[in-house]
Formats: sequence, structure tokens, C-alpha cells
Amino acid sequence: MGKKRIYKVPFKRKREGKTNYYKRLTLLKSKKLLVVLRGSLKHFRVQFVEPKIEGDKTIVSAWSQQLIKKYGWKAPTGNVPAAYLTGYLCGKKATKLGINFAVPYFGLHRSTKGNRLFSAIKGLIDAGVTVPCEEKMLPEEERVKGEHVASYAQEILEENEALYYKRFSGYLSKGLKPEDLPNHFEVVKKRIESDFS
Repeated sequence: MGKKRIYKVPFKRKREGKTNYYKRLTLLKSKKLLVVLRGSLKHFRVQFVEPKIEGDKTIVSAWSQQLIKKYGWKAPTGNVPAAYLTGYLCGKKATKLGINFAVPYFGLHRSTKGNRLFSAIKGLIDAGVTVPCEEKMLPEEERVKGEHVASYAQEILEENEALYYKRFSGYLSKGLKPEDLPNHFEVVKKRIESDFS
């Protein structure tokens, strides 16, 4: 009979880097509705999920692409302002259905102070959904509105115009100057508000 250690194969979603089963079990024991936050380099998604034995049931969701198609968002959809607006949009949809509390679930994303995940949480909170989160983890209002992008773009434009056009070609190709991002943010946010008023 062999005496070597037997290797235990991790669950498929753990191997693929999709699920932290320890965190998930802790959240399931709470028996609360989960708000799942997922981001890639280009997009962001927020979903309200009800965990069930037969599989999770998505109640309401918002995707950053909806900002472009329905609300006229011209900036990239993977940045901090877009994450906030996606969270805000999903929060408005949730409150319309009577959802007013959810526990955040990041999966395997690292939760660092002021990142896109917490920007989306700030959007949810501003939309009227209670999400347990430390205040210090949320990004500053200036960062949420994209003022850091606007000031950086202005600085680059003054120093090197060619670099400005190269670095912000994505904004400019859609007819938006990066310096105008904070104003554009406010316009899109008001469009979401008026859609749910």
C-alpha cells in the first residue's frame, strides 16, 4: 500500500480563479441578498444575486455598456466614474423593486481603498441601497467624478500636445475632451436620475 500524500484537486471554479469558497460560505450563512461586483479592464458589472442550492438567481443587474447605449456615456467603461455610474444605475433598478439592503461580494478581486469596486458601492449607497462598508474605503467625490483624469489631461496638454492626443484618443474619438469628464459625469448621472424619477 502506498504511503505518499494524496493530492486533493481543488474545485473547478477555485482552479479557474473565479470563486473563494471560504468567503462564499461565510456570506451564504448570513442568508442575505448579495451584490456581486465584477470588473475587467474595459467593462464593469453589478448584480443583485439571491444564493440558492440549485444555483444563484440574479434579480437585477447593470452593465457599464448600458451607460453608452441608453445614457450617452462617451468615456471608457472600465474606469472609476463608469463603475460608480454602473453601481448607481443598478442601485436605482434595485430600489424600484423594493431592494434596500445587500452584502457586497467581490469574489477573488482584491479590495484596496478607493478602487472601482468601492466606487460602485458608493454608487449603490447614493442610489438608496444600504451596503455594509467602511467609509474610509470609499473613493473621494473628486475621484468619482473623474476630476483626477481631467487635471491629468490638462497637464499633459500643456506639456506635450502629441502625447495628449495619443493617450486620450479613446475619449477624443467619441467627441469628449477628457478635461470635460466631470461635467459629462454629472450630465449622465442626471439622465439616470430622471429615468427613475
